Amino acid sequence: MDRVSVPKPLAPLYWGLFGCTLLAAVITLGTFWLGFREQDQDQWVRHSLAVRSELQLIQTLILRAESSQRGYLVTGREDYLTPFAPAQGALQTALDRVASLVGDNPQQVEAVRALREGISAKLDELNRTIAFRKAGHPDNALALVNTDTGQRVMGRIVDQIAAMQGNEDQLLAAREADAASLDLLLQIGAVAAFLVICGIAILAAYLAKRSVATIHTANTQLSLANQSLIEQISRREQVEAQLRQAQKMEAVGQLTGGMAHDFNNMLGVIVGALDLMKRRLKHDEFGIGRFVESAAKAAERSAALIQRLLAFARQQPLAPEAIDPNRMIADMSELLRSTLGEQIQIETVLAAGLWKTNADPHQLESSIVNIAINARDAMPDGGRLTIETENVYLDEVYCSENAEVTAGQYVMIAITDQGGGMALDVAARAFDPFFTTKPSGKGTGLGLSQVYGFIKQSSGHIKIYSELGTGTTVKIYLPRLYRQPEETKRAVLKPASGDATEIVLVVEDDPLMRRLSCDALRDLGYTVLESETAAAALTMIADTPAITLLFTDVVMPEVNGKKLADEALKKRPDLKVLFTTGYTRNAVVHGGVLDPDVNFIGKPFTIEQLASKVRAVLDS
Repeated sequence: MDRVSVPKPLAPLYWGLFGCTLLAAVITLGTFWLGFREQDQDQWVRHSLAVRSELQLIQTLILRAESSQRGYLVTGREDYLTPFAPAQGALQTALDRVASLVGDNPQQVEAVRALREGISAKLDELNRTIAFRKAGHPDNALALVNTDTGQRVMGRIVDQIAAMQGNEDQLLAAREADAASLDLLLQIGAVAAFLVICGIAILAAYLAKRSVATIHTANTQLSLANQSLIEQISRREQVEAQLRQAQKMEAVGQLTGGMAHDFNNMLGVIVGALDLMKRRLKHDEFGIGRFVESAAKAAERSAALIQRLLAFARQQPLAPEAIDPNRMIADMSELLRSTLGEQIQIETVLAAGLWKTNADPHQLESSIVNIAINARDAMPDGGRLTIETENVYLDEVYCSENAEVTAGQYVMIAITDQGGGMALDVAARAFDPFFTTKPSGKGTGLGLSQVYGFIKQSSGHIKIYSELGTGTTVKIYLPRLYRQPEETKRAVLKPASGDATEIVLVVEDDPLMRRLSCDALRDLGYTVLESETAAAALTMIADTPAITLLFTDVVMPEVNGKKLADEALKKRPDLKVLFTTGYTRNAVVHGGVLDPDVNFIGKPFTIEQLASKVRAVLDS
């Protein structure tokens, strides 16, 4: 193959281009080196500023603690001590951060040690005076203050901080000067590199004509490689989408399988009991009480299963009210003892000054009982169950590590057992529906799922902490209620019959459900009218002024129950309205909470529940 030679007239230009390129490379490397040095100096400058910031924070915290102590000593009011404990706790953290920052400076390390001793002495003096005041010995506290020990210690602390800040100021000034020098050299290097690059550009422009074909080929190859990369990314996204779909279908399969298993069991009981009743009645045998009882229990279990699934899906209608968790837990003591048995020792640690929260009291009680039952099952040989309450603040760091949590103040209810604990993979799946570690027949795997759904629907947070061989703690966090709570009295529903002069209009699109509701109300003594559609119901309300109660389903074709009630109330403002549904999203329930002044009974309901609710609405 013949050697390709560069034409003689162009040879000097190529050598010049090579020399300029080499010079540019040297200047560029020097510039990079200067840039790294400048970054290093900038980092040290930021380091000095961080040390100063932490020292300022330490001084602020110790002054805040001293101010809190003075306010308490003068007034004796506990609220002056509110910032004391956080400031005392934060001081140690701040000192640790300063010690970490100045670890490379022996002089500052020694200064941090002396500062720790001074702060420890000051905190000891503050705690002793507070202890005297709390014990009812203000004179002893004042005598300790009058020794001026605390003032001298505080003076040493302030002087120590000022000395450390002065040391950092000197370091900062030197580092800023070095950074400025490096910045000047960097600018000079950048200008020199720019000039050399301009020379290279002039030579390269002259030689570029000879490289057009090569550049064109490279561009073509790059385009092909780019296209190949895009295709690979597209295939990867398709695979990831298929994986997400597979995981989704696996979760749906687990949920569907669990539902099918439980519902088939319960439907088997109901169908079998009905068949046996039909056979007995066909032969004029009437000993069917136990079959009726079995079918009724299976139906109740089915209804409970649906409610738990709605709770997990955060779709159950809630009726929140102001709650004092301490009072609720105290009122639940007998219920918990009877539920858990004598082998479980119940201990409560209730925080003083606990905030109020806003939640559905029935669902919260049910959640605590559910968790307590799981704790009992984890202690088959008995043990201690501890229920604690506390006011807590979840900060942004915690919230960034836990999904669906908003920073703020919360009321915490912690339930701790002494059981065998859970492995990490088991604890991670504890809230999954139909997931259970109990033997077959010992649980549905929906208890904790229901608790999780209720807490999330109430804008709260729930967390499991567990260690094998030690036990498990479940912590419930509910948002603090800031407004002044109103005293709420729970209504006690008592079964009551009706009167034939009281006319109830039943509006239900499902014929079987409509017939059952009408028969039940007639059996309770009411006069009953029925309608399949909202339009027919409005006509009946206009034609029959004596109708006293509109009992309507929420989810109906064309016009839902809420719109029907609004139209009916325009014509009859005195008309009582009772809603019912098995599931609803936004008609009478918004954000999972019943609308104000809405009367509601969920499907399925018993005759006793219907009688009590209708009577309560008519008498309201």
